[in-house]
Amino acid sequence: MSEQEVNSYRLTSLEEPSDEMLSYIMHEAATEANKKYDIALERFFDEIQEMCEQYGDKK
Repeated sequence: MSEQEVNSYRLTSLEEPSDEMLSYIMHEAATEANKKYDIALERFFDEIQEMCEQYGDKK
């Protein structure tokens, strides 16, 4: 399946996606979600570390 075929498909279409196309779309969505999760998790722990450092300086 070409990238052009996937990019031309719209989920709002009346036409059902093929199993191959649906699998590709879901894989891409999962990959993007995992990237965003990793970034958010890293940011979360960076902020906790920063708060711990600030709190430790106040004692």
